[in-house]
Amino acid sequence: MTDRSHAAGKPIRTAITDEDGIDFAIIELFFFAYRDFTSDPDQILADYGFGRAHHRVLHFVNRRPGLTVAELLDVLKITKQSLARVLKQLIDTDHVVQLQGPRDRRQRELYPTAKGRALALALARPQSRRIHAALGDSGVTERTLVERFLEAMVNPELRAQIDVGSAKMSGKSHGEH
Repeated sequence: MTDRSHAAGKPIRTAITDEDGIDFAIIELFFFAYRDFTSDPDQILADYGFGRAHHRVLHFVNRRPGLTVAELLDVLKITKQSLARVLKQLIDTDHVVQLQGPRDRRQRELYPTAKGRALALALARPQSRRIHAALGDSGVTERTLVERFLEAMVNPELRAQIDVGSAKMSGKSHGEH
């Protein structure tokens, strides 16, 4: 039997650099910013036995009450199986309710409960504080520049899903039936 560690080649002892035009500095900043941006909510979620998937579901259900399960799957880009487990936990713990669609009985619309709204706000508050502090510390005076930059990071065909200051998602307003 051969030793696979030798077959893989010699270790490289120098750091990867920007030699190929790759912007490793910004990539690394995204990693660290995301780590810290999610750390406060992660601690809160741990008290409930929840994870980041629960956070994302709570966020979008609270931002777009009446969102259908199909629309949520499209926004989150996850499988039905992944969503089913998370959604069941949120429903069983009275954070979310699922109602039959008024026009199509097969549709399931999702709404936050008072408990779900309170948790979504508790998760968003530290993130909002972090954003406001970062905008102030960075000297950015035009938050729209940051919004435009982040929106430009989203695949062009998926930008219609972005909800910045309005109930825009695929051109549809939720919560109004």
